[in-house]
Amino acid sequence: MDISVVVPLYNEEESLKELNDWILRIMKSNHFSFEIVYVDDGSGDTSWKVIEKLSKDNENVKGLSFRRNYGKSAALNEAFKIVQGDVVITMDADLQDSPDEIPGLYKMIKEEDFDIVSGWKKKRYDSKLMKNVPSRFFNWTTRRLFKTKLHDMNCGLKAYKNEVVKSIELYSEMHRYIPIIARKEGYYKIGEKVVVHQKRKYGITKFGLDRFLKGYLDLLSLYFISKFGQRPMHFFGAMGTFIFLIGFAIASYLAYTKFFEAAYKMTERPLFYFGLLAMVIGTQLFMAGFIGEMISRNAANKNIYHIKRKVNFKNDTK
Repeated sequence: MDISVVVPLYNEEESLKELNDWILRIMKSNHFSFEIVYVDDGSGDTSWKVIEKLSKDNENVKGLSFRRNYGKSAALNEAFKIVQGDVVITMDADLQDSPDEIPGLYKMIKEEDFDIVSGWKKKRYDSKLMKNVPSRFFNWTTRRLFKTKLHDMNCGLKAYKNEVVKSIELYSEMHRYIPIIARKEGYYKIGEKVVVHQKRKYGITKFGLDRFLKGYLDLLSLYFISKFGQRPMHFFGAMGTFIFLIGFAIASYLAYTKFFEAAYKMTERPLFYFGLLAMVIGTQLFMAGFIGEMISRNAANKNIYHIKRKVNFKNDTK
């Protein structure tokens, strides 16, 4: 199979039929073998009914439905487990991502041998205050932290080799950082393509300003994990040892002045409590690093998402 198109969605009943017809036209005109996988992330409207109808009309259209809203990362994570195409393309369901970009993205993966091609919405039609300015600041920070050249990390329109999506696991809001996560797994050839961005045609955006707070928290989490995720002792142990040594040096100085310079009322000095606190905190940090090391070596962390229904998959559950 040439292409798997993955479309995560939440309450997008108005746009699904138009998007599906558009994708089918592109696939037919380019003679691609394909599948379209819609992931309904617990929508409260009739999105799933629309997906069921589309799947009845075309066996290449498939769907997953979550029992509740888990988020975009969960939707992509579950879809990535089952896609079969040599090239996997993700796009949003709101018609702001253009399916006309699919052949170009596919070509960059197959002919130029990129592991990932990320879309760049160079000209955007979103609110400047709510999306454009925060997005630029967010992307600028990400480029500085991870030394990446991508201009639009959060663009939903991306293309991947199949082996890439099978090698990563997504959770929380980590869908924004798939190129970084993939690079951590050894996929270094990451390209970028300027893509057309369109105005939202139906409904309203499902993302608020809180997504930027969550995005930055996940950014810091990913930065820490990428640096010390497999070796927490290197971070906590080093910091704990450093702080403990400061406290030990203070305690040694106070002990020296007590016994050799006949100083008195040592326990009434603020320096005494500072040294004691430093040794306690240093010990706790060291132990946190040790426990983290043991957990990272022995725990298998798995994210479980409950799928309610499937269509056009083998062994469907209705």
